Amino acid sequence: MHSHRIAPKRAIAIVGGESLLGKDIRELLEESHLAADIKLVASEASDETSAVLTRGRDEPLIMSSLKAADLDAAQILVLAGSRESSLRAYEHVRKLPRTPSIIDLTGGIEDLPDARLRAPSVEPTGYQPGAGVQVIAHPAAIALALFLLNVQKAGAMRRVITEIFEPASERGQAGLDELQKQTAGLLSFKPLSKDVYDAQVSFNMLPEYGSDSKHSLGAIELRIDRNLASLLAAAKVMPMPSLRLIQAPVFHGYSISAWVEFDQIPSKETIVEALTSTSIDVRAKDEEPPSNVGVAGQAGITVGGITKDRNEPLAYWFWMVADNLRITAENAVEVIRGFLA
Repeated sequence: MHSHRIAPKRAIAIVGGESLLGKDIRELLEESHLAADIKLVASEASDETSAVLTRGRDEPLIMSSLKAADLDAAQILVLAGSRESSLRAYEHVRKLPRTPSIIDLTGGIEDLPDARLRAPSVEPTGYQPGAGVQVIAHPAAIALALFLLNVQKAGAMRRVITEIFEPASERGQAGLDELQKQTAGLLSFKPLSKDVYDAQVSFNMLPEYGSDSKHSLGAIELRIDRNLASLLAAAKVMPMPSLRLIQAPVFHGYSISAWVEFDQIPSKETIVEALTSTSIDVRAKDEEPPSNVGVAGQAGITVGGITKDRNEPLAYWFWMVADNLRITAENAVEVIRGFLA
């Protein structure tokens, strides 16, 4: 009679388990059937005994504060709260006798010397990122890199111009709540809540936030630009697009308008064939056009609205959408999968 030894599960701690990203990464890990024991840690609670109650798939979940959490036992630490909480968590764990493998979904520790930008869905085969903190690229940068990596197969590109429409969920639950409160306030003629944006975002488009907002669209745009340049360099995609980030009055999902000028104009059929892949859902003209609402919960990106520019014979317009939380979480899970391999 033979005894079979069961491999122990690896402990994965998710700091920011109560956040929108934390919930997405937890659900994907549960669906992945990886041999992992998931521990949830609240990112914002600060005292020793505090705990956060959050809604799970089937039952409420209780998580400990960062100070009370036993992170010594964690092999992998996922940072999914705010940029500030990611930095606090990193400072906390680096004092431990053994530092776990760290995956940052927030960009909070992206500037560390040993940080490695990651986006497995667009990385070339055999890519070796090296040791260090693994930082998941901005979701808009991943979506654009995925699009450009495939559309270049239709022909060499001269210029690319993109407009990225940012959803409220990129500012977390607080951003969603403020958009909801502003919408309700406008309809009932009440004063507007402006704690997150310091500006009216409901029924409005913003090129920048108010001066008292702790967030900056310009800084976010710069991060997308920087991350995209790194991803395109690794995947050998040219040219680098010009991009503009705009705050849209939507709750969830990125919408991106892209203008691509080719050296020689390809047929629409050639473009569709180039774009079609396991990570891209291409919508034909007779299908429902892609929307940020329709892509909620879906992996990869959806591309449609492929139209020749009537004034520039070598260019096409494209419309693409992506679930911003899901595209970040699915890339993080692939990094985790590599750690567990």
